[in-house]
Amino acid sequence: MAKKLTSPVYVVEDNIDTDQIIPAQYLTLVPTIPEEYEKLGSYAMVGLPDDLYPIEFIKKGATKTGYKIIIAGKNFGCGSSREHAPISLGAAGVEAIVAESYARIFFRNSVATGELYPYEARERLIERVKTGDIAIIDFDNDTIEINGQVHQLKPMGDVRPVIEAGGLFNYARQSGMIPGP
Repeated sequence: MAKKLTSPVYVVEDNIDTDQIIPAQYLTLVPTIPEEYEKLGSYAMVGLPDDLYPIEFIKKGATKTGYKIIIAGKNFGCGSSREHAPISLGAAGVEAIVAESYARIFFRNSVATGELYPYEARERLIERVKTGDIAIIDFDNDTIEINGQVHQLKPMGDVRPVIEAGGLFNYARQSGMIPGP
């Protein structure tokens, strides 16, 4: 059975940094504590400037976003190297990001935590879509369909099974690299 994800998209520009994804004042929340994990997710993307992003990523009073897919420009996740950034997005309900490129540490943290799929686009999608458009990611064919147009994504290769296992440590346990619990 093919794995697909259908969701409205949230569109952001180039150079979205980790302070915009999860501002530093929320880094005291401990993601391994379920209540704090949920609270961390409720603060995802609150650092985005309101004048550039008038549509709320998470509605007031909610803890989850209605956008399971983020479409981003270049250098998504730049700035400080905090694991909280992909964790907060995963806690908010994001399942995949399709960006032109990622800051290396954000990409690695996304894979290591297993919180979300960091796909790379082969073209500049942010100028072809708007927040609220419906997208379908086909994980088995590495494509995203938006507004009737299918766009090829760069394959995730060996990264996908790590994410699907729930992160690096779970993958290592499942594959016998380290002893299980």
